[in-house]
Amino acid sequence: MSEEKKTALKFLKNYEMDFEEVDINENVKSFLDEMQRGLEGQKSSLDMIPTFIKATADIPVNKPVIAIDAGGTNFRCASVRFNERKQPIIEDMKKFIMPGVQSEITKEEFFEAIARYIEDIADVSEKIGFCFSYPTEILPNKDGKLIRFSKEIKIKQVQGQAIGQNLNFAIKNLGVSNEKHIVILNDTVASLLGGVGHNNRVFSGYIGFILGTGTNCCYVEKNSNIKKRKDLDLMDSQIINGETGGFNKCKTGKLDVLFDKSTNNPGSQIFEKMISGAYLGSMCLLTAQTACRDGLFSKQIADEILKLTDFSTIQVDDFMCYPYGDNVLACICKKGKQRDVQVLYHIIDRIIERAAKLTAINLSAMAIKSDCDTSPDRPLCIVAEGTTFYSLKGLKSKAEFYLKQYLENEFEIYYDIIAVDNATLIGAAIAGLTN
Repeated sequence: MSEEKKTALKFLKNYEMDFEEVDINENVKSFLDEMQRGLEGQKSSLDMIPTFIKATADIPVNKPVIAIDAGGTNFRCASVRFNERKQPIIEDMKKFIMPGVQSEITKEEFFEAIARYIEDIADVSEKIGFCFSYPTEILPNKDGKLIRFSKEIKIKQVQGQAIGQNLNFAIKNLGVSNEKHIVILNDTVASLLGGVGHNNRVFSGYIGFILGTGTNCCYVEKNSNIKKRKDLDLMDSQIINGETGGFNKCKTGKLDVLFDKSTNNPGSQIFEKMISGAYLGSMCLLTAQTACRDGLFSKQIADEILKLTDFSTIQVDDFMCYPYGDNVLACICKKGKQRDVQVLYHIIDRIIERAAKLTAINLSAMAIKSDCDTSPDRPLCIVAEGTTFYSLKGLKSKAEFYLKQYLENEFEIYYDIIAVDNATLIGAAIAGLTN
């Protein structure tokens, strides 16, 4: 092991931040315990929200629906229909900034903004599939009440409010007379639906997974195991939204605790803060600045890194791809020695590997709980979405390494990770058309 790697490893272990501190078996067991408690209605860090939506659907042909995808920093809307071959036709798609990202707004301003975003396509259909990517209690009528906002969204008075009902009020205020039938679903559920029947492949089951600005995961559960609901057909099944970003039973490091206190929602979304794009950049900056104070870098480099006040996950990826390029960290490191670059690279790489290992733990728990009869020819389909998962250097490949070791080698659970273009928008359209 190189001296640079030893230095990085010793530093991370001192703050309990290294990926080797994370035990897969222990954390998967904790995940499964929290899932079970959530399904039974006991106190749990996993909400385990019933969606009342099945993983299979007979999609009507050539019937338009308004599809909305609201989550993270972006808001998308479009008119969607499916042709005779069940291929999605997406028209009039528009992209906006998610209301409440740039500044704090009121409930009325939030729903008015959404209504104006879809104003041009409001007359296309009386049905709306609304992918709403925040913890939301789904009601039997397919509307949903917001549990809490995450991803640093700043909106007053929306918690506990019915999303579809309030959106209908806002649409009417714009002069649209017909009330819409609005189906609320999470982005992971929409992703899962977007993968059903993908390329006519045969899968044993489905998992929806998001790792972008935030993170979440869903799977298909037997109604008989959802003990907190007494109004379900026990012979049927439905998609369960785990709200896995809220998982709080994993071991956190000393810097995780410090970082959590600096966020808008301390004590909440602990797992999300350890792996998602909204937080990884800031976490890497805090870790690097702590290393500066501990004397790991030459003085000139340390002084420059300590001056940084903001750092994004995109900037992390820039450095990891081009440590000798023209990005912020690379330019700072040019003022020092090659040792500075290598120590910093090892530190950030191991933080990314910790996120990958935690990602594999999340997916492994969902795969085990799915209880699918998998085989190499009929794998479990993991529909994965999110720029952090696909774009952050090393994260996806490292996560697949742990999944191969744990799920396939130890449990003989076979899986395939797929990407579907516009999965959340397509899944929202399917939900709007079939419910």
